[in-house]
Amino acid sequence: MNDSVPYLLFADAVLLVHVSVALFVIGGLVCIIIGNRLSWGWVNSLWFRIVHLAAIVVIALQAWLGAICPLTRLEMWLRSRSDAFVYSGSFIGYWLQKILYYDAPDWVFILIYSLFTLAVVASWWYYPPRTR
Repeated sequence: MNDSVPYLLFADAVLLVHVSVALFVIGGLVCIIIGNRLSWGWVNSLWFRIVHLAAIVVIALQAWLGAICPLTRLEMWLRSRSDAFVYSGSFIGYWLQKILYYDAPDWVFILIYSLFTLAVVASWWYYPPRTR
């Protein structure tokens, strides 16, 4: 087995986790809004709402501070250890990267993350979490 294969597999696994976090943040807000309209009780559970809010706050803070996401750093390090070009890899990895990474100025991401954070905070006001 080629020594670089485990690094590529781990890099793809990190990328999958990264995409899952992005889907959780985006899908979480969608579920909160739709779920409240359809009376889904779980969307207002306190643990779900705290984890969701914490996730987007961390993302927005990273953007404001100009920090690179730790998952991105880990994935790039794993890919470099495999002697692969950064963001090259498996078929699944290729398409997950196309979904997750965009080429835009930093201010665009700061604006998007900030507005999304405000939307999540607003959801706490419009649809308060259950405390029991």
